This record gives sequence, C-alpha cells and structure tokens, in this order.
Amino acid sequence: MMIFRRGLATATNATTMASLKKAGKVVCIGRNYADHIAELNNTRPKQPFFFLKPSSSILAPGEGPVVRPKGVDLHYEVELALVLGKRIKDFDENDDKAALDAIDSYALSIDMTARNVQNEAKKKGLPWDICKGFDTFLPVSNVINKSAIPDPHSIELYLTVNDQVQQQDSTELMLFRIPKILGDISKVMTLNPGDIILTGTPKGVGPVVPGDVMKAGIRIGGKELEEAKIEVKVEESTGAYQYGET
Repeated sequence: MMIFRRGLATATNATTMASLKKAGKVVCIGRNYADHIAELNNTRPKQPFFFLKPSSSILAPGEGPVVRPKGVDLHYEVELALVLGKRIKDFDENDDKAALDAIDSYALSIDMTARNVQNEAKKKGLPWDICKGFDTFLPVSNVINKSAIPDPHSIELYLTVNDQVQQQDSTELMLFRIPKILGDISKVMTLNPGDIILTGTPKGVGPVVPGDVMKAGIRIGGKELEEAKIEVKVEESTGAYQYGET
C-alpha cells in the first residue's frame, strides 16, 4: 500500500538498465532552452511543453547503432534524463527538496528527431509521434547514481559529431526547472516509478548521416562523468519505412 504526502508516494527500487528499457513512459520537455528555441524559429512557451516517446525507442549502451529511416533528415538533441523513484500526482512545484527526492537516478540521452517529419507535423498541426518514435531514437548512457549529480541544474551537457563539438551548455540555462516540470506534467498525467523525463536540449542541434559517430557526456565542475558517456554510430535503415508527405 502506498502512502501519499505532498503529491508523492514511497520510493521505488534502484534503477537498472533493464528497468530503464521497460519505462512506462518517456515524457520529453520541448523548448526549454532559449537559444534552442531561437535556432529553430520556435515560439517561447509560457509553461512547460511536453510530448511522449515510446520506451521501444530506447537504445542502451553497446546495443547497436542509431538507425536513420529512409528519407529522414535525422537530428540529434542531447538531454539530461530523470528517472523517477516515486509516484507523483499534482506535485507542488514550489517544493524544490521534494522534487529532487522524487528522482531515483539520472541518465544522459540523445533525443533523435526526424526533423523533416517534425516540420511537416508542425506545419499541419499533426502529432509528433512519428518524428520522435522510431526504434533506436533514444540512445542513453549507463544509469547515473543520484549522488553523482548533486545539483542537476548545474552540469554541462555536450555532444560531438565526428569529434567536432556541436552542443555544449549548462543546465543552468533551463527555462523551466525540475520542480516546475514535475508540477506541470503531474497535473496532466500521473508519473510512476521508473518513468523517464527528458529535460530539454540546449542550442546546437543538427543533422547526422550514416557513418557519423556521435559522442555525448556530462561534465561537473569541468570533470567528466564516466557513466554518462555515450558513443553511438549512425547507420541507414534497411526497414520498410520510407518518408512520404502526410
């Protein structure tokens, strides 16, 4: 039996890669860094804007390449992922301590996006499920122990393509911090232990093509966090999907 207090239930067990891949849902915060909003000519949201990715898109370390579907303009977006350890509903966004207490662990992630599919969806007012939901479209690092990131609002995220830096910014630049994110999502849908939240990407997103190698990581006080490293190659799909206008 779960006992609730201030929108929280009791903690879950520690996260493993196996449990990460079985996440009930992956909730993604969009447009959470001002410079990223500007580079895509988007409108700055008045409150957190979010969408879902399927857990089948999760690509664990060493599991294989990111696969580019035929006809897709494939883009990378590096993000800090939160793995929840408590059940949350109608969370109090003013309770900073409870927000951090609700996190079981972290991971680094790359939110792969079919940009041409997304642009068409935005233009026509269609959902984003296709552009975000392909298999392999969420490479993740190893699970990061919560104690390794004392302050998730003060770390550096970076991503390189073929060893050229493309993204490198601090989470201090988030427009909406974690308590606000948890508050707004949990007003709409209950968040359960094991659910994953992607907290948004900084500026520098761009395309990758088959043969490219993406590397991503986290630095804290200039020091590399080993368990946060991602290295993954891009390959062309041999599957049946072929992009066509909706």
